[in-house]
Amino acid sequence: SITSFALYGFPESHAASFALIAYASAYLKYHHPAAFFAAMLNCWPMGFYHPSVLVKDAQRGGLAVLPIDATRSCWKCTIEGKALRMGLKYVSGLKEVTGMRIERERKRQPFTSIADFTARVGPSRRELDALAYAGAFASFGHTRRDALWNAAAVERDPASLLTRTKSKAAAKPPLPAMAPLEETLADYATTGLTTGPHLMTYLRGDLNARGVLNAAKLEHLRHGSWVKTAGIVLVRQRPGTAKGFLFITLEDETGISNLIITPDLFQANRLLLISAQILLAEGVLQKVDDVIAIRARRFIELKLDGAVPPSHDFH
Repeated sequence: SITSFALYGFPESHAASFALIAYASAYLKYHHPAAFFAAMLNCWPMGFYHPSVLVKDAQRGGLAVLPIDATRSCWKCTIEGKALRMGLKYVSGLKEVTGMRIERERKRQPFTSIADFTARVGPSRRELDALAYAGAFASFGHTRRDALWNAAAVERDPASLLTRTKSKAAAKPPLPAMAPLEETLADYATTGLTTGPHLMTYLRGDLNARGVLNAAKLEHLRHGSWVKTAGIVLVRQRPGTAKGFLFITLEDETGISNLIITPDLFQANRLLLISAQILLAEGVLQKVDDVIAIRARRFIELKLDGAVPPSHDFH
């Protein structure tokens, strides 16, 4: 009797515990999205999906996600009203001790400029440049290139911008602002995520011309339809029990789509399927019990010059 129950009770107890976690998570995500996503992002690294995926999932669900701001962000992600404010912890190269110093100085007195910020916080050159490139000084009225220009001036002579007259301080550096795509790529390079447009937004015009559908449109097509879709590769899985099949999860600006790739096609396209960061796939749409996937047959790698969120592969 003990042996029989052990064989039954072990998976039953696991099922019950995971069901409780799934229910509680779903409840919090639906009723308290800002708190749910703040907690998830503050506990990272953990979980299956990269923070960039969590941010986009939050935005598609209607949650306002505010960018990193040296005048407002804390070290961790916080809640502002009904919105989520990204934390300084996501600026690559910024040390926690510096982030906590930013919090303390800001509580003592608001920052008035990059020079004031630098004088009071004392960040390293790398940290100051990373904050500028990430757009964290936008509240001072600076574009990212303006901020980098001013950061460089402060680095050369910390007192230079503090002692300028008001008219001179207001002068703009002779640098063009970044294009929207450049800003998005700068977000990914400095923080690994973006609160702005999804990367696939910039490719959508060309993809529409090629008949490539976004993830949302796949829901309205019939089972067995031949389709094209594309997205950033989020996940690659090849379980030992899947008999050599490869499963890839793609994300675009409207949601997530899943590819099923047979063993022979995986071997024939192995290098592309393992290395591509943005993938275009063609194949047969499968809709079974409201679960949508594409049995992919053809593949093309799409490229953008810049950082792209990393995929979660074979874990």
